[in-house]
Amino acid sequence: MHRFYIKNEDTVTGGTVKLTGDSYNHIRNVLRLNAGDEVTVSDGAGTDYTCVIGDFEDGVVNLTITDLNRNAAELPVSITLYQGMPKGDKLDLVIEKAVELGAARIVPVMMERTVVKLDEKKAEKRLTRYRAIAEAAGKQSGRGIIAEVPAIMTYAEAIKDASALERVLVPYEDARGMAHARAVVKAIKDDGVRSLGIFIGPEGGFAAKEIEQAEAAGFLVLSLGSRILRTETAGLTMLSIIGFELDNG
Repeated sequence: MHRFYIKNEDTVTGGTVKLTGDSYNHIRNVLRLNAGDEVTVSDGAGTDYTCVIGDFEDGVVNLTITDLNRNAAELPVSITLYQGMPKGDKLDLVIEKAVELGAARIVPVMMERTVVKLDEKKAEKRLTRYRAIAEAAGKQSGRGIIAEVPAIMTYAEAIKDASALERVLVPYEDARGMAHARAVVKAIKDDGVRSLGIFIGPEGGFAAKEIEQAEAAGFLVLSLGSRILRTETAGLTMLSIIGFELDNG
């Protein structure tokens, strides 16, 4: 069933939903759905509405709610991926797959060894694309929320942002062995952690002082094994491991 998200310009009143903007265009002009067709509409906070299309007004599609359920695709932990800004279009893939794997936020971070240089105009254009990718991936994977992609942060800003989370993990090639890493991951569930951050370095990895700053902030540095993973692989590996451990499905 096709999935849509309620946005600021949309309304839910009683047993009806009004969708406008991109959702209206996609339903009417791209999918060419008709009155009587069913769609799923998510409120962005974990509730899914099963709806039947009623009629179309000027720029508005009216739907009738026939059922509602809690979305079953969300992990019990809200995960933020702080991704060191990679070259080219690698972040497109990271965002798409991170959303599929359950991340609630994907934060692009400019680090010491980041090669990419963006001016304000280019950064804004990329953010627009990243957010569209996050929404499309959420629809495809049945997510109950649209994963957030905030403005690109500096490393210092990301450290400050992550300090509000209950626990933060930093995979690093020079960290101690897998027994420690397994214990760290297991403790997320055992301790009932509800908000988690994951820091991933760019192509050149973390600078030594960045790891020192992370440790000073109380973040947990851990190994992902004896192989050195690419930046676009490391975060997805971490999300896969955590999702397997925590998913209640």
